[in-house]
Parts: sequence; structure tokens; C-alpha cells
Amino acid sequence: MSFIEMTGATLERIVADDELHQGDLQAAGVNGQTIVRVNRQGDIEVRRPGGWDVIGGLLGEFDERIRRETGLDWA
Repeated sequence: MSFIEMTGATLERIVADDELHQGDLQAAGVNGQTIVRVNRQGDIEVRRPGGWDVIGGLLGEFDERIRRETGLDWA
């Protein structure tokens, strides 16, 4: 499976209004320095001490938003 990793701060800039809100991210334990990743299906996962937890998802044209904001491609 391919992912793009980023910080919570970058994710906050990518998330659209009809997706997760800042309160949702905070409730999931995501802050500006948290390591998160998104897969090609739009699932958002947060890095925990024991592995990765799915905390939500992105909708629509997230592929371009992620690549534009991070400068990364799917790996």
C-alpha cells in the first residue's frame, strides 16, 4: 500500500471543510508535530507507540491537495 507521510500541521492545511475538523484531529491526539500518513484511498492514520491507527478520511480530490502541499508522491 502507498502512503504520503506528513506532520499534523500539514494535514490541518490539507483537510477540507467537509472532512475532519480541527476538533476532530485534537480528539484523535493529532497536534502540529504528530506524524500522520494518508493512503491512496484517503484514510488518515496517526503514528502511535505501538503502530498506526486510522482516525478518519479525506474526500474528493485529496490526491492533488496532498501532493501540492507536501511536495511528495506516493511511496
